[in-house]
Amino acid sequence: MRDFEMDLTVIDIRCWDLVSDWAAWTGVYREADRLQAVPRASSDGQGSALSHLLQHGIAGLASLALLGSPALAPPASQATTFLTSDETSTVNLFQASKPGVVRDTFTLNMLEVPQGAGSGMVWDAQGHIVTNYHVIRGASEVLVTMTGGEDYPATVVGVDQDRDVAVLQLQGLPAEKSVTPLKIGSSANLKVGQRVFAIGNPFGLDHTLTTGVISGTGREIPGATGRPIQDVIQTDAAINPGNSGGPLLDSGGELIGVNTAIYSPSGANSGVGFAIPVDIVRSSVDQIVRFGRVTRPMLGIAFAPEQSAEQLGVRGVLVLDARKGSPADEAGIKGTSRDEYGRLVLGDIIISIDGARVKTGSDLFRALDKRSVGDALDVEVLRGNDRSHVAITLAASNT
Repeated sequence: MRDFEMDLTVIDIRCWDLVSDWAAWTGVYREADRLQAVPRASSDGQGSALSHLLQHGIAGLASLALLGSPALAPPASQATTFLTSDETSTVNLFQASKPGVVRDTFTLNMLEVPQGAGSGMVWDAQGHIVTNYHVIRGASEVLVTMTGGEDYPATVVGVDQDRDVAVLQLQGLPAEKSVTPLKIGSSANLKVGQRVFAIGNPFGLDHTLTTGVISGTGREIPGATGRPIQDVIQTDAAINPGNSGGPLLDSGGELIGVNTAIYSPSGANSGVGFAIPVDIVRSSVDQIVRFGRVTRPMLGIAFAPEQSAEQLGVRGVLVLDARKGSPADEAGIKGTSRDEYGRLVLGDIIISIDGARVKTGSDLFRALDKRSVGDALDVEVLRGNDRSHVAITLAASNT
């Protein structure tokens, strides 16, 4: 790690190299957010024009330290900041939402030096912090930095790997210290073109605000477990390493999504970012807070990747295995096998659920996401050249 220092009498700007680690799934880069620890800079004085600008325009950038010089401070009449009504609304939104955004730092191993950093948000007054699962995955310790610079350890309450959601609990918070939760909105009626605001800690720069619009809705990105995350929000608001787990807000300052990934050939922002809708996040968080885990309906099958199924000329979801004792196994679903001569014997091919056509694994997951544990499904399968209908009752899968 290198320090670059420039002594200009009025300011002292220090820059630190940051190292990021990215994981790519089919072109979608999800941040592992493993950045080197960034030293927290302190302010030794106030009064410079840059200090004034920092307080009003880019407050919270921890890696910029100011050395005030009263002799060089401009007169108050010259230091007045002129803002349009639109700019005033943006500044007010940022200032009101900033206390609810935190920085997550984790250690991968007690004996290792590398550390990681991402973003998170205060979910409720009880000190629950919501972030992405991939931000804290594999961490042995988690440290949360609040807006005022206070660091608190946090424990992992539970995770939803399928939805890339993790819930933390602050520890050691003084009784007199209160936290400021973000306002939780809804993602049910979002419109393309709607203005949005992303707050996070890209490249270790605390509480950075970027703006943009909703570029698309109903997107689908792959989750950490291979199960696709559906109805994802696409935005052109800049999302970079360190933004993962931070909030995407609407113009009212309400949470509408959790920033999670970008589409980029280089790993840096390319104007195509993705956020998990808050309605999906809320469902996961509520279950984790109450039960410590997320329960989701499942069939209990393993199926072939789409590319393999296409090579075999299969149109539908080819069952590779029905786990013993699972709903699919108990209903008589057959997996793929080999005969005594080593020839491949294709298993059942799921072609519809409750009358809705199933062509891919995404179609299957989309159908399951609309159901609940205990629901009975009418599953149409192709076995050899014969079609048949199988009744399957969904069981619980703990993630």
